[in-house]
Amino acid sequence: MDKNSNANHLKIIAIIAMTVDHAADLLYPSFPAQPLPIALHIVGRLTAPIMWFFIAEGYHYTHNVKKYLLRLGVFAIISHFAYCFAFGNSFIPFTTGVFNQTSVMYPLFIAVLILWLQDTETKHEGLKNILIFLLLWSAFPADWSCIAVLAILGIYRNRGDLKKQTLSMMIWVLLYAIISFFFVNKVHGVLEIFVILVYPLMKRYNGQRGKAAWLKWFFYFYYPAHLFIIGLLRIKMYGNVSILF
Repeated sequence: MDKNSNANHLKIIAIIAMTVDHAADLLYPSFPAQPLPIALHIVGRLTAPIMWFFIAEGYHYTHNVKKYLLRLGVFAIISHFAYCFAFGNSFIPFTTGVFNQTSVMYPLFIAVLILWLQDTETKHEGLKNILIFLLLWSAFPADWSCIAVLAILGIYRNRGDLKKQTLSMMIWVLLYAIISFFFVNKVHGVLEIFVILVYPLMKRYNGQRGKAAWLKWFFYFYYPAHLFIIGLLRIKMYGNVSILF
């Protein structure tokens, strides 16, 4: 297979898939078991694994981990409010439930923080491991929960072997699918398995970033911006109510 897709190509696919997925959330709230919204959400399953992959790649290639963490942390805060506004959640976590209390940007930030801690030598390994454990579980209430963190860790540790990366990722996604099926929404749980569709796309990745360097920043700004628009449309269409589960 020709590897003619660079990072920018895959990130554009992720942005389009994410927009389709969130448009389906808006037009068909609560994951109804209907053909069209299911098809739209299947397209949306391409987004998360591409994001996870390039977060791991970003950590590998960054020249300044602290700046990378700062950038992710700032956008995690911004995206929290955009995410809650988009889907009608309370800005204050845990006032309406446990799941989906903040955006996926928070687990992405936590994943990089854990990778950095794991690669940092210290005399207090025990304390470091406790901190890593607590950080991992802090992502539990977020979109994609701890699974996003664990998937990124697996992708990074298996860097250079796409099959092992995909297998590691899918083990955690399957766990998330099972938990979602029984405790959140059955349709949502089943749909998560379609993350595997990213594999043929990732096989085409040629390891190059691409010439459009501005795309890196475009994604960071597009994510909260499109959520804000979703929120405005949600209020216009349904009033100030939640449209998730």
